[in-house]
Order: sequence, then C-alpha cells, then structure tokens
Amino acid sequence: MNLTISGHHLEVTPALRGYVQSKLDRITRHFDQVVDVKVLLTVDNMKEKEKRQRAECNVRVKGCDLFAESSHADLYAAVDELTDKLDRQVGRYKTKTQEHHHATAKRETE
Repeated sequence: MNLTISGHHLEVTPALRGYVQSKLDRITRHFDQVVDVKVLLTVDNMKEKEKRQRAECNVRVKGCDLFAESSHADLYAAVDELTDKLDRQVGRYKTKTQEHHHATAKRETE
C-alpha cells in the first residue's frame, strides 16, 4: 500500500504522520486489497472555528476509488471522523464484492 500524507497551509509533523498511519492501519486490516491512499490535511482561514481543520482522503482499492472528507475544530478529531467514514465505505465495498455469488437452483428429481 502506498501512503501519501500532505499538508496544505500546515506542516505535517512526525507525530501527526504517525497518528494518521495508525488510524489508516485499521482500514488495511479489514480489507487487504488497498492499493493507494492519499491524505490531505488542510487548515482553512474560515470564520467558523469548528470547521477550520479539514482532512480528506482518497483510497484506491481494487476496482474503484473511495473518497471521504471531514471537518472539525481539532485536526486529530477530523482524522478520527475521516477514518470512521472510510471504514464504513470499505466495509460496504467489501460486502458488495463478496455477495455476488448466488446459490445454485435446486432441481427436483422425478
């Protein structure tokens, strides 16, 4: 899995990088076909303080791309909310890809 963490108007510290990696390990534990993950951490100059810190993530899995974003006053809380959203999306994608097998029709013998 390729992991890219970048910051916009923000320096990505080693502590923040480690936190994001530990949170994204949960997604790869649930679904092992993750190819590429790109995380963008942003600090906006908005008037609303509760939505100032933003985290976005693009996850490329085998077959499709998943996207989630989250805004919060605290960047760590935004990352938590982001990983929860991605975990739900990956879980839905995993069940959708595994449930395409149907049981064969039973024949009656006469």
